Amino acid sequence: MDTQSLTLSLSEAVYAGRQFDVMPVAGEEPVLQITVSGATETPVYLTVTETQILCLVYLFDEKEIQAARLPELHESMLRISVPMPLSALGKVGEHYVVYGALSPTSSESDIMQELVTLADNAIDLLETFEDVLA
Repeated sequence: MDTQSLTLSLSEAVYAGRQFDVMPVAGEEPVLQITVSGATETPVYLTVTETQILCLVYLFDEKEIQAARLPELHESMLRISVPMPLSALGKVGEHYVVYGALSPTSSESDIMQELVTLADNAIDLLETFEDVLA
């Protein structure tokens, strides 16, 4: 599976009633920005390597967090991460993210399930953490 074949297959796919808008992102590595219908505010960024298909959603920047509530945010993230389906929380540079990874041999159906679940989880997380954002 590669980003080019995913662009073609996802652009015409429907999974659980959801459609996918796929746009390549310019850069050194091939990355796709995928918007899942019903979750347009949380685009998923996908890249494929030899060892994994990595999908992530940027939630918010470090500077958007109320400084006094940072320990509370981190505690909540640790507690939420375990029961959250198909997703984990992390930080990339200054950005807090929710992400998921699949095998590069995953089926298109598995990839679509990950995309839908990750986009929906991101919306839920933004609602959960809105009180700690400045």
